[in-house]
Amino acid sequence: MIEIMRTNDPVALSFAESLMKDAGIFSMIADQGMSILEGSLGIIPRGFMVDSERADEARRILTDAGLGDELRQVK
Repeated sequence: MIEIMRTNDPVALSFAESLMKDAGIFSMIADQGMSILEGSLGIIPRGFMVDSERADEARRILTDAGLGDELRQVK
């Protein structure tokens, strides 16, 4: 698993998760438990993780869907 996006926007996370499900790419949202501890205020960004073998494909899908600005830069 590799983190390709980090945001505190729940709509973007839900949209990304839906896109990955449609593409058959396993994904998960990290740090969701922290949002409960913070009172669900959205202060702590959550990481969007995908299967590392399909990360490039996931990035293309998210970029095509308009979420390119949310993606983490590849190091």
